[in-house]
Amino acid sequence: MAGSKISASVMAVLLSGLVLAGCADSRDTARKENLDRFTAEEIYKRGEFELENSGEPEEAVFYFSEIERLYPYSEWAKRALIMQAYGNHKAKNYEEARGAAQRFLDTYPGDEDASYAQYLLALSYYDQIDDVGRDQGLTFQALQGLRTVIEQYPDSEYARSAILKFDLAFDHLAAKEMEIGRYYLKRGHYAAAVNRFRVVVEEFQTTTQTPEALLRLVEAYIALGLLDEAQTAGAILGHNFQSSPFYEDAFRQLRGRGLSAEAKGDSWLTNVYRQTIEGRWL
Repeated sequence: MAGSKISASVMAVLLSGLVLAGCADSRDTARKENLDRFTAEEIYKRGEFELENSGEPEEAVFYFSEIERLYPYSEWAKRALIMQAYGNHKAKNYEEARGAAQRFLDTYPGDEDASYAQYLLALSYYDQIDDVGRDQGLTFQALQGLRTVIEQYPDSEYARSAILKFDLAFDHLAAKEMEIGRYYLKRGHYAAAVNRFRVVVEEFQTTTQTPEALLRLVEAYIALGLLDEAQTAGAILGHNFQSSPFYEDAFRQLRGRGLSAEAKGDSWLTNVYRQTIEGRWL
């Protein structure tokens, strides 16, 4: 008897779920059919209302996408397409946001909203960069998209924001190199650590990661017994970031071994010193 009661309860839940799903499907079907009776402008305004008041951007996206379906060649369809990109981005449906933004750029490349579409496209990658441990492919995509905004739409209202975000994304890549370099350094893999810190100094020298990279180079080169390189890294750090706590740490480590922060020898760091401090590129 107990078993039959449980089965009956489960059946009741399943049936109620099917009924609710059927009702939802019916409502969606009815909603789509009812939209056929409205103009593109009326549907667009309903999408705007949902976007501003419902707290569910997907609802707004539905209306904007219906305009594209019902009135594909109208001016409202063009406006609705950019709003699809915005609504999907707001809902954190980043892939869908990119798809809508790219369709807008492909269809209306010369439109005044093309700069915003490109900005949304870049932003859909940028907003997925949440920590240095994630796949850096997103960061590269964000940088590429932001660079397009900066270069193709330099006078747009989005260019300044794109520049700021570009710098942050660039710093993010350098931070990833630092993370890996510190990992190697802690485990005594000094040559591998040097390679990572070198990338930061040579390719990401305008980022906030450079002072620490130079300090870690001092540490790694001292551990390897390459004292000329250690002193040269300290010299670059002292000339460019003398007020940094990283320089104080590097200076202390060098002095503790009877060394000074000065350019010595002939290494890749010596070339960096000549170029960035002495201004000699040949």
